[in-house]
Amino acid sequence: MTKKISIITLCALLWALCTPADAQQPTKVPRIGYLSGTDPADESSRAEPIRLALRELGYIEGQNIAIEYRYAEGKRDGLPELAAELVRLKVDIILAAGGAPLIRPAMNATKMIPIVMVGPGIDPVKAGLVESLARPGGNVTGLTNLSSELGGKRLELFKEAVPKLARVAVLFDPTNAASLPEVKEILPVVARGLGVTVRSWEVRSADDFDKVFAALNKERVDGLFVFGGPLMNTNQKRMGSLALKSRLPLMCYTKETLDVGGLLYYGADESDSYRRVAYYVDKILKGVKPGDLPVEQPKKFEFIINLKTAKQIGVIIPPDVLSRASRLIK
Repeated sequence: MTKKISIITLCALLWALCTPADAQQPTKVPRIGYLSGTDPADESSRAEPIRLALRELGYIEGQNIAIEYRYAEGKRDGLPELAAELVRLKVDIILAAGGAPLIRPAMNATKMIPIVMVGPGIDPVKAGLVESLARPGGNVTGLTNLSSELGGKRLELFKEAVPKLARVAVLFDPTNAASLPEVKEILPVVARGLGVTVRSWEVRSADDFDKVFAALNKERVDGLFVFGGPLMNTNQKRMGSLALKSRLPLMCYTKETLDVGGLLYYGADESDSYRRVAYYVDKILKGVKPGDLPVEQPKKFEFIINLKTAKQIGVIIPPDVLSRASRLIK
């Protein structure tokens, strides 16, 4: 009996020594919360570069990292609950894929979980989201594309690309606070210097687009200048289609609108910026506090011209403008 016990004990000891520690204590898989103001289709151009960059750093979705996606589909009222849901799931990081309308609900939902801004087009210091770009403090850091501060440059390029541009309709969502200074203060000043008249049109719901375009056709405007936000981004296809139908050159806020009827895009190289999100995820998962990670601004910018749209609406882009484009869509 004693010999049998000794053999059993020896076998148990050998099994314990040979079994990897990971088999006894499974490694915790980090969970990332992805909060979007749009829908899965529109968000894919932003989410995919992030997934690819995470993979390059060794984080493979479904294997050693999990991502919980939550989409507001243009309905801002649902963002607080979506953010709260991610907090209840005890995610390790929240990626806020948009501007202040997304970041604020996440900040209200948690003061502990790190929040990474995914390229909002705002100044996060002025918006009160971080203390400074160099030392954000708190639980928020990430990227800012400063898209809303590029309005003047975008209008200048618009005028150069479409020399006959004289009357421009500016579409914006008044509930998107990031765009208001550009619409109310900066664009009118730049427009006067260019000899262009701008008139702003509010879009508060998806139903407003048809009404606004019907009015624009009576106004005989020469071009369309669009600001972003969850509502605008969710309705890119509708805007592009209506602009084509109205034969209006459209200066896009996002590159995706170029694929559905937009003429021009100028702004940060979003793919490059989105890939940097993986850097923040990696650093935070390795123990760096978000408040110690500086907020990054764009390093690369793009000027893209859709020649297919230009031909369809009868616009001829001057050769010197074409030569400055970073990409031509033919």
